Amino acid sequence: MGPEDLEELAIKRINEGKLKEGLKLLLRAAREYEERKQYPDAARLYKYLGYLLLEKTGLDKARPSLLKAAYLYIHLIEEELSKPEVDLDSLDEYCFNVLEIFATLGDGKNLVKYAQEFAAIYEDLGDSYQEGSELEMAIRSYESAYRYYRLVDSVEAYRRMAEKLITLYGQVAEIRLEKGDVKGAAEAFYRLAYFILAIFGYDIHFIEMMDTAGKNFEKASKIAYSNGDLDETTSNLVRAQYSYLLAKNFNRSKLIGINTARMLYQVISAHRSRGENDRAALKLVELSEALIGVGKMDEAMETYKSALDYGGELAFRVRIRLAVLKRHAAQNSSEEIAGDIENVEYYLNRNKVVKALELAEKAMEREELGGILEKIHEAEGVY
Repeated sequence: MGPEDLEELAIKRINEGKLKEGLKLLLRAAREYEERKQYPDAARLYKYLGYLLLEKTGLDKARPSLLKAAYLYIHLIEEELSKPEVDLDSLDEYCFNVLEIFATLGDGKNLVKYAQEFAAIYEDLGDSYQEGSELEMAIRSYESAYRYYRLVDSVEAYRRMAEKLITLYGQVAEIRLEKGDVKGAAEAFYRLAYFILAIFGYDIHFIEMMDTAGKNFEKASKIAYSNGDLDETTSNLVRAQYSYLLAKNFNRSKLIGINTARMLYQVISAHRSRGENDRAALKLVELSEALIGVGKMDEAMETYKSALDYGGELAFRVRIRLAVLKRHAAQNSSEEIAGDIENVEYYLNRNKVVKALELAEKAMEREELGGILEKIHEAEGVY
């Protein structure tokens, strides 16, 4: 019986409630993957086993499996870096897992050590990509370096990364505008704003860049509307609404929010009539965001509850919390909350939705947001 069969049988036994037998089979499968040098599968299974043991028996029993997984991921990082072309998706996955495991183990020393090492690795990769004029790859690498330097509070280093990212995002925005990709340029201006925030704080530089993002999202919505694409129109309008909100252009943000909400009611109705439940759910979340942006919190929560009736996607939960955080950051010119938003969006954009939700929930646990968080939990059926 191969490791794949053992793993399948282990999951079956666990689901049947035969935990002890299932755990033994999982360990056997993980060891066999390792013996066959199938290290990604071995690491994945040791990690799964560790978290299962953590949940069922506590940290002491889970520690060996989690440590084994961490060191297998470190081995995989070394292997990946030795390749002629590094797969950033794989590297991101391996680095993320190493740091997640050390954070779970409460091993601050290794967490800091490896975060610093990974930051330096990504910075070197970014330099190489920049030299080769691979702007998107350089940006992605520098963003990871920025994240890890911030994690270890290396101020000089993360500000250095922010400066590089401001330059690169400026170039990307320019290129996209030249190609007529207004939405792509808007996204670049929006990301650029957060790296300006890291250097200058919530001041006129950040505000002006967010306003530029808003204008471009608004322009992109008009292009989509002229093409008869109402889904794309409303998505761009909500993004324009929040860019203007963060730019403290409250009147423009409110006007767009009210008009977008009206349009979204029609779009949702059309999707429902065609039985397009997934699209209806997505647009209900957008409507909730638009309503939060104009301060109609109770109405937004009712709409959000309707979206969850179609299916409780974790990404929806992140987006609702982000909407509240953005409104709060704008009203209070809060650099700290804006920094939290940037961090959550980074993980959401990298499809680390569980991590994004964890960070968004933590950011919402501020005294002044407690009442709104209760309303969100109520809509989600959490009491």
